[in-house]
Amino acid sequence: MEEGEIEVDSIEPIGFPDITPELARASGFLGVLDLLKVAKHGNGENIYLIRFHYIRPRAKRPGPRASVQAAGS
Repeated sequence: MEEGEIEVDSIEPIGFPDITPELARASGFLGVLDLLKVAKHGNGENIYLIRFHYIRPRAKRPGPRASVQAAGS
């Protein structure tokens, strides 16, 4: 991602039986095997389901404006 932030909504310990085809698809994978190919690290003893959402960057605010005024004589 170029800009913006990720905000974590929850972190929940789960087990292998909790990794269903529905969860895999909802996570953007074709199925459980595809999810595990990407998500498995190390010996795989601890599994966490992390729910998060993307926060778009705030619109850039314009910088201070210079103002020039002519003084009358």
